[in-house]
Amino acid sequence: MTSKITKQAEDYLEALVNSIEISPSKYEQAEKSYKSLGEWLHREDSSVRDFEPDVYVQGSFRLGTAVKPQSKDEEYDVDSVCSLTKLDKSDLTQNDLKALLGKEIKLYRDSKGITKEVHEGRRCWRLDYSDGAQFHMDIVPSIPNGLDQRRLLEAKQLDAQFSDSAIAITDNEVIPQYFEITDDWPRSNPRGYAEWFKSRMGDEYKRRRIQVLNEMRKGGIDASIEDIPTYRVRTPLQSAIMVLKHHRDTMFVDDPTDKPISIIISTLAAHAYQGEDTIGQALLSILERMEAAIEFDGTKHVIKNPTDALENFADKWESHPERARAFYDWLDKARTDFYEAGRLAEQRLISSTLETRMGSALTSQVLKNLEHSSRSGGTSLLGAATSASTTSSPEVSFDDTARTPKRPKGFA
Repeated sequence: MTSKITKQAEDYLEALVNSIEISPSKYEQAEKSYKSLGEWLHREDSSVRDFEPDVYVQGSFRLGTAVKPQSKDEEYDVDSVCSLTKLDKSDLTQNDLKALLGKEIKLYRDSKGITKEVHEGRRCWRLDYSDGAQFHMDIVPSIPNGLDQRRLLEAKQLDAQFSDSAIAITDNEVIPQYFEITDDWPRSNPRGYAEWFKSRMGDEYKRRRIQVLNEMRKGGIDASIEDIPTYRVRTPLQSAIMVLKHHRDTMFVDDPTDKPISIIISTLAAHAYQGEDTIGQALLSILERMEAAIEFDGTKHVIKNPTDALENFADKWESHPERARAFYDWLDKARTDFYEAGRLAEQRLISSTLETRMGSALTSQVLKNLEHSSRSGGTSLLGAATSASTTSSPEVSFDDTARTPKRPKGFA
């Protein structure tokens, strides 16, 4: 049975999410950046225009679970995909695709007057820019892989319902396949994952999406339900994941290698979510059953990609057992912290209980915000979480500080 939570703890968690979420305008800046690249790739003299490039965002910016960086020195990873939709694996090698898109990204950099180099990562190209939001964009080259993915999964009698949006991606550490024309490409499916994630949010997502639409129309904005991206809607599942990610980031601030990766947290939380309609109820419910979707076959842990059961998100745990131990250690501490906080009825005690693991600066600010809200008549803490921004998107600008890309975090 799900642990009970006090009204004061619910209010505190709601205020906490408002303090760690990023603003709609920052989502809009990210959206503007990848759309700008897409427009460039479709210009008249583009070398990839005839391949009908499709640029879209993936990861936490697509799921609506991005949280603020821990410090001014950290950046947002805006993970995007560029799929050349008129190509397939028989047309070129992974290396060819990576170079083809890289050439255009470098020309795009030149068109924006950027003096630093575009950097190549294992699976992506990185483009750095400065718009006041600590962003960099990782662009993953890809081609469609839906038909092959469906055949692969159905041949093994596995669920193929999300296969149509699957893509094949490049990986320059896969040798010799990287330089050969072959069917053996790394697989991914960020759009399919996002659709699965939406399905796990269930009726709460639908209800809150309609709420946002009605608020937009009341504000004089002519919009349809299809115009509302996932990040405009703040469901209990999204909020709970944000809280868990911040808790993890603080706990592992000095140990980034072993900290549980976000795709594992997001996947296990989405499996465990049972439609609770408040942040606190969702958080405690998720924590109680979070490891339920982890399988153990006697030798290794398996956390299946819900869109591709052949992919194991915990594949690194077998060769790095310390990461499995780190995950369960983190889960135990998260349970202890939030179970204790959830039973308290005094917000100062809640704040002090969470201070060590969430950060004293954050918990102090949350408490100040709650006290201010109480003095001003208890205005809603929901704020931007359930309403759309009516501000225009800031222009995207670029700085000249080079950074070395790592493997894209994907669903960070």
